[in-house]
Order: sequence, then C-alpha cells, then structure tokens
Amino acid sequence: MAFELFDTHCHLNIARHFPDPDAEIARARAAGVTRMALVGIDPPTNESAVEIAARHEGVYAIVGLHPTEAAHFTPQVLGQIEHLLSHPKSVALGEIGLDYHWDDATPEQQKAALHAQLDLAETLNKPVVFHCRKAYDDLLDILEARPPRPYLFHCFSGDAGHADRVKSLDGTIGIDGPITYKKSDDLRAIVHEWPRDRLVLETDSPYLTPEPYRGKPNSPAYVPLINAELARVWGISPDEAAAKTTANAMRFFGLS
Repeated sequence: MAFELFDTHCHLNIARHFPDPDAEIARARAAGVTRMALVGIDPPTNESAVEIAARHEGVYAIVGLHPTEAAHFTPQVLGQIEHLLSHPKSVALGEIGLDYHWDDATPEQQKAALHAQLDLAETLNKPVVFHCRKAYDDLLDILEARPPRPYLFHCFSGDAGHADRVKSLDGTIGIDGPITYKKSDDLRAIVHEWPRDRLVLETDSPYLTPEPYRGKPNSPAYVPLINAELARVWGISPDEAAAKTTANAMRFFGLS
C-alpha cells in the first residue's frame, strides 16, 4: 500500500477485547495503518493506553474518563489523568463528553466530570476528544459557553444543525464504520460538505465495524475500508483521502 493511514480512535488497550494488542498493531501496520491512537475510558484503560503506546513507534495515548464512568469521578481520577497527560506519548484528553443513551451516570454527574476535565485540558493546553450520544445539544451548549480549544468529535453522529455548530467551534470530526452503512445517507451528506481539513479517520475498534465485516469485531486494520468510502463521498482517490486525513490528524494532535 502506497499511502499511510492514521486510526485516531481505537481501544486496543481494553484487554477483554484485545488480549494481544501487539499482534493487532502488527496486523494494522500490514494494512497500511502506520499510526494509531489508543483511547482510555477509565483509570485502568488509561494506564494501559500509555503503556502500550510507550512500546510502539507511531502509537499514541488519549486519556480521560468516559461519561458513562462519571459516577466514579473523583479528584484522584482527575489527578491520574493529569499525570498520564504528562507522558510524551499522550496526545489528547479524552474520550470525555455526554451520553444520554446509557444510565450509568446521571446528566449532572456527567456534566461535573466534563467541566473538570475541560478545565484540565485548558490548564495543560491539550486537545480534547469527545464522546457524545443523544446529547449533542447539551454538549454544544456547554462548549459554546467556554473558551475555544481544539476539539475532536469522535464518531460524529449529530444532525446537520449540530454539524453547523461544530463548524462554528472550528471542531474536527472523526468518521468510522457507519459511513459505510446503507442507511447512513445523512452522515454521508454531512461529510460531503464538511471542510476537508477538519476530518479524521477512526475505527472505534472493537465497535462500529465497517462493511463488509459488520457484525464482527472491528480492527484498526479496517481503516482502509473507511478511507475508501470517504474517498468515494469526496470524489477523490483513496491516496488523496489518506494523505489529507493523516495530515489532519497529525496537525490536530500536534505531531510531526
């Protein structure tokens, strides 16, 4: 493969899904995915994201407390996130945000954890990666009232109005398996009109597997399938799509 791809959001650090992350990284590299960001959701997976990233060139960590874990948010958890963000392979704070689909944490608990982590990102001058499910209005209301930062909306699933608000924040969106699904016409329409310098690729492995492997565990090795569909939507070659999205990711994370 002539081009290099960047999976900006995967969970190779969750051991029950990926008991051998080193093998999964090798599989991805063989498919042309030369860079990966491993995303934490709680203290153990934050630790493992940094530990795995430290072993591999081109592998990075994103650490934070997922909104569904917000009932367990404490000053000690925030302190661990701050400590891990000092590691040279930690490139962003996340995935944080709001999730109104699950009821593991109340909206009030989620918002408290969100504000504390946004404050930390501002203090440390770190970009932020968001998880948002059925909560875009509330999340965007919060962000629009705060000083702007580099924001990445992982697995963007909002509507066209939400997309316009993200654009106004100069936000970046992450696109993964759903762009390949038959019923994702609305998402493809948003992506078609989206600024091409503010979009990155991801898998969210092991979730959101692209066609034709939908229903099976996802892998960073499937980024080429997502890239191919993005290229089709944008009317450019896969090589051009790969070059553009990888450059966007490198810039967002402050990598050279």
